[in-house]
Order: sequence, then structure tokens, then C-alpha cells
Amino acid sequence: MNKLKKFLFLFFFIKIIFSNALASENFFNKGLEFYKNKKYEDARFMFERSIVFNPKDSNSYLYLAKIYNIEEDQINEEKNLETTLLIEPDNEEAILMSIKIALEKSNYSKVKKLSKTFEKVCKKLCDENKDILEKLSNLEPINNES
Repeated sequence: MNKLKKFLFLFFFIKIIFSNALASENFFNKGLEFYKNKKYEDARFMFERSIVFNPKDSNSYLYLAKIYNIEEDQINEEKNLETTLLIEPDNEEAILMSIKIALEKSNYSKVKKLSKTFEKVCKKLCDENKDILEKLSNLEPINNES
């Protein structure tokens, strides 16, 4: 009888774990669908629910940052980008978005630092970094020694 109780407990425990993992994935996929259809409020809700079930889902944080970018809420955009990069430090899209924010804020030292990291991890978006570095070189004051 004890073995049966242990088996049932283990069975239900595993079932709960798998159903939570599937729920998180379903919330993210539904959020992505809403995002693609430009239903940003619904998408945000789904990404937040996904995070409840899986707090280490860097993609949900990234898409929340994208939504906040569209809504021009830079504070929440930055928070979600920072969280994305804490979970996944080599996420090139999050690094690129962070570089653009740092450029807007004229934080050139942060742009250079992020750009160096970006150069190491870029696979798809490498050309955009070159454009940013070119803009940065045009903006930085030139040290002329007289």
C-alpha cells in the first residue's frame, strides 16, 4: 500500500511539473501570436503569465521590452532588457536594443562596452553594430591637441 501511495504521489508530482512547463510555453506562444497581430496589451498579459510559470524565460522579457519600446515606455523597456541580459547575456537582440537606448541617452561609454560584447556574440545582426559604431564615431568629440 505504501508503494502505491508513493507511486501516485510521484505520478501527480511529475504531471504537475510537465503541465506547468507546457502552460508556460503555451502562454509565450499565444503572446507571440498577439504580438505579431499588434495586440500588444493581450501580448503583454500572456508574456507576463509565461514569466509567472517560468521566471527564467528570457524571450518573454525580450518581447515585453519590445512592447514597451513600441509604447515608448523606456524605463520598463530597460528593466526588461536588463533582465533578458541577466538570464541570457549573449542575446544579441537585447544587446542591440540596449545600445540604441544608451545612444539616445548619450551614454557613449556604455555604447562602447555593449558594442564590444555585441561583436563577440553577434550572428545575425552584425551589420547593425557597424552602423552604430559609425554613428558613435561621428558624435564623439575629437580630442585635438593644440
